Amino acid sequence: MRRQQYKDFDATELFCPRCRRSVPVRKRLLLVLSEGEKYDYICVYCGTSAGDKLVKDKEGGKIVLG
Repeated sequence: MRRQQYKDFDATELFCPRCRRSVPVRKRLLLVLSEGEKYDYICVYCGTSAGDKLVKDKEGGKIVLG
C-alpha cells in the first residue's frame, strides 16, 4: 500500500502572460461548485489571471442554500 505524501499544493509563482515572466501570485476563491472549490491565481503586479485550480471536495459535502 502506497502512502500519500502530499495532499495539496498551492502555487506561489506562475508565468504571467501579460508581464511575460514568472511572478508571485495570490490565490482567490472564484467559485464554489458541487464537486469542489475553484480558485484563481492572480498576478500581484498587474492583476491578470495566471492560472486556476479546482480543489475537489473529499467528503462529498453538499451546498446548503438558506
